Amino acid sequence: MTVLVETRHPGEFILSEANGHRSREAVTIASGAGIIAAGTVLGRITASGRYAASAVGASDGSQVPAAIAIHGADASAASATVSAIVRDAEVNGKCLTYHADRDQPAEKAAANAGLAILGVIVR
Repeated sequence: MTVLVETRHPGEFILSEANGHRSREAVTIASGAGIIAAGTVLGRITASGRYAASAVGASDGSQVPAAIAIHGADASAASATVSAIVRDAEVNGKCLTYHADRDQPAEKAAANAGLAILGVIVR
């Protein structure tokens, strides 16, 4: 019997957001960032202004959570532009995806606190 695995749906994590989609912006995922799933917590790379999954061990600025990808993208070989939640929203924390090195509850809580500074509240 074939086993099917359903992945995250675009925007599945959004509970509420500001009127007029003011919570959203188009962001560019840096080339080489790999496959970004819908709901991935992103950090902004200071030098380029592009985004990657927010990793605890990063030192390029992306360690600071700055957005959540609404749609998935493959930025393995080339940059990709996606819509992202960047402010004034409530999201379901159980539907978020974190970088693999952000695997401890305290690290995820720190990422959620960083998002709260932007007005993105993780429930």
